[in-house]
Amino acid sequence: MSTQPSTEQEVQDMSPSLSEESVSPDAKPSDERLGKRSLVRVMVARPGFGAVVGVVLVFAFFAVGSDLFASAAGASNWLDPSATIGLLAITVALLMVGGEFDLSTGVMIGSSSLLTGLLVTESGLSLPVALLISLAFAVGVGFFNGFLVARTQLPSFIVTLGTFFILQGLNQGVVKQITGTVRVDGLSDAQGYAFFQKYLGSTVNIGGVTLQSAVFWWVGFTIIGAVILSRTKYGNWIQSVGGDLVAARGMGVPVRKVKVALFIASSVMAWFVGTITALRLGSVTTNQGVGQELVFIVAAVVGGCLLTGGAGSVIGASAAALIFGMVQVGIPYRGWDSNYYYAFLGGVLLLSVLGNTFIRNTIGARR
Repeated sequence: MSTQPSTEQEVQDMSPSLSEESVSPDAKPSDERLGKRSLVRVMVARPGFGAVVGVVLVFAFFAVGSDLFASAAGASNWLDPSATIGLLAITVALLMVGGEFDLSTGVMIGSSSLLTGLLVTESGLSLPVALLISLAFAVGVGFFNGFLVARTQLPSFIVTLGTFFILQGLNQGVVKQITGTVRVDGLSDAQGYAFFQKYLGSTVNIGGVTLQSAVFWWVGFTIIGAVILSRTKYGNWIQSVGGDLVAARGMGVPVRKVKVALFIASSVMAWFVGTITALRLGSVTTNQGVGQELVFIVAAVVGGCLLTGGAGSVIGASAAALIFGMVQVGIPYRGWDSNYYYAFLGGVLLLSVLGNTFIRNTIGARR
């Protein structure tokens, strides 16, 4: 026979007693840090944190060794290459977050601007019309890369490497056959050149610092890219596609469209950088941009993009581009051989990958 409490009082006596302090709405845990991640850990875990710290360290290193580096003239010199690297590092970073690579960005800088130059100098078209045609060409190349990768599941490394060789061969062969040289001159004589040069290839003086217009475009696109990646549905799609392709499809993410759009954005940004360079110089060479594709990828990786996709930072990629610009100018300022620049790129790449891996593993183990 079971023994159950016969009265309400007995039931209350059998239940655990609760103190007033434990049920008080104002009660606090004995340690307020329980269940909360420290601010330092949150900052360190952000993909672009290392690159931002790197900017401070690199600036301090070269500023101590050279008074000219920290001057207005010095800032103008290292912001210029930072901007051109940074513009493409933005779209390359987005593409890497989406789990893909593009090795054709460097050669596309030259291909698109060479096409613009030939249309202007050989066909007599106005610059606006030539730019529209070369823009359509850039969209087509990006669509080709993206469609082939998304449709065939071929590695983007192989697809875009093939595109690189095709475009490089066309650049050399077609231009030399038409002009007899490896460059296209005379863009400054084109109709509409003055207008586009004013907004894309001119300089602006602010506080004694002469800045190329590309710097302002770089800052603007960095903000846009960061907002897209972190604040929009499309940014969530990019991270989902790069993180887990099967899960992304299961959630209804248009995987193919996302990948194609990312490749198009990468190609169009190469067109934009090529246009800026052509308007500044007034001419284009067949090797323009070649070799820079790896620099853009390294900037994205140093900025916090995982090689496996799914995570990264546009701001981090831009910060890494700023590091590269400072080093490119800072090395000659210190009186060193400029070839050490590439040794620096390799060292920073290895340190960044090792550092990001260590930080993520350490923080992940403590959660």
